[in-house]
Amino acid sequence: MPANLTPQYLRAEMAYRKAVSLAEQLEALQTMLREIPKHKGTDRLQADLKSKIARLRVEVADKNAASSRSSVKLIPRQGAGRVLLIGAPNVGKSQLLAALTRAKPLVAEFAYSTQLPMPGMMMMEDCPIQLIDMPPISAEYLSPDIFDYVRTADLVLWVIDLTSDMLIEESQGLLDRFQAGKTRLGCRTYPDETSVGTTYTQTLVVLNKIDVEQAEENIELIDEFLKIEVDRVIVSGLRGDGLVEIRREVFRRLDIVRVYAKDPRDKEIDRTQPYMLRRGDTLVEFARLIHDDLARDLKSARVWNESIGEFVSVKPDYQPHDKDVVELLT
Repeated sequence: MPANLTPQYLRAEMAYRKAVSLAEQLEALQTMLREIPKHKGTDRLQADLKSKIARLRVEVADKNAASSRSSVKLIPRQGAGRVLLIGAPNVGKSQLLAALTRAKPLVAEFAYSTQLPMPGMMMMEDCPIQLIDMPPISAEYLSPDIFDYVRTADLVLWVIDLTSDMLIEESQGLLDRFQAGKTRLGCRTYPDETSVGTTYTQTLVVLNKIDVEQAEENIELIDEFLKIEVDRVIVSGLRGDGLVEIRREVFRRLDIVRVYAKDPRDKEIDRTQPYMLRRGDTLVEFARLIHDDLARDLKSARVWNESIGEFVSVKPDYQPHDKDVVELLT
């Protein structure tokens, strides 16, 4: 029997996926249990939810419990989205972080030079995007923290070293390890409706070190033997090939819409600090970023962009386009 999960349930499950604290996870799970349709097709989901809620209540009540999940403290979200760099040792993640941001990670030829998550801010024109270089992972060792970071990320950049003699075995083993758990890599970000707590995070494969001699040959091996059903970009962190494409792809996949606020009393438009929305958000969400009262009292707005060429009146349910200039009217 189909579950027929409601939009309210799916929103709560996405909130659970993004939760960075036990309290936030508990609140989202309780909402999911409240919103889930009650019929035979959801009996198993309801039981799973109740079990998870019971376990989380114990962990929240006992702040000193010896739990890896309760001790995880994620780097706070910043910018228009959270993007992770993951991969095996020595694939060049730190070099990419240094090339794409102003961060100064230790770039070394020896393995495991990255011990802790290292954040940086990648700019796509006037849009800041948080890029986090994660410690190396393998099929044999995935720290519990990595699943929390992947679950709460907007996009994962999976870096693969085109010089590795073991790239097929290493990459397939790592993929299998993720897909065997609740936090998985996928073509898009979504919760699995058939399994509570199982989520997929949009992933883009980054084939690094295209400047080396055997790179083209190894790409052919990947095409023939590696079963990765996600898109990829080909780069050289050392030489700089493909870095512009990475910025553009990340921006596109995050579905970011930049909106510039204009006070009706001002003649000039300030384009130095755009507000960041997700595609599909309305002017109500935009107004809420400025102030809750503005969202509550919003009556209409005037919008300008290059395709229109002049200000036009719109209603609060208008969905802004990238680089819209908006005057909010209450």
